[in-house]
Amino acid sequence: MSLTVDDRLLERARQGEVDDAAFVACVRDSLPYAWQVIGDVVGRMRASGEGFADNQVPPPDEKARGELLRALASDAMRGALERHFGVRLAFQNCHRVAAFAPGAGTAGRYATFVSPRAQLLNQSPEFLDC
Repeated sequence: MSLTVDDRLLERARQGEVDDAAFVACVRDSLPYAWQVIGDVVGRMRASGEGFADNQVPPPDEKARGELLRALASDAMRGALERHFGVRLAFQNCHRVAAFAPGAGTAGRYATFVSPRAQLLNQSPEFLDC
């Protein structure tokens, strides 16, 4: 799953740095399923007041799964999305996207979510193909 980069944005990148707004727009337009899932998780995190929300619904197909992997496996994309939404993102098992309030660091819920223990406990046979 690649980004769809229009000629104008590509030319801007060739000439120098591209601002976050242009890059985030490219990600949003190229990866609509990933954008929707991340936006939903962020919205639920803010509404809950708990500083955390996650997605546990598997993607409807491999294209959608690929979008999540692409968006969250790229340091550039993940960083731009975190700055855009003002959150810290985490990812498990090809679809479990989580959003944490700004400042989530090495302690608490974030640390638990990204721990090897949590990853191991989040395994099940239906995830073996992801």
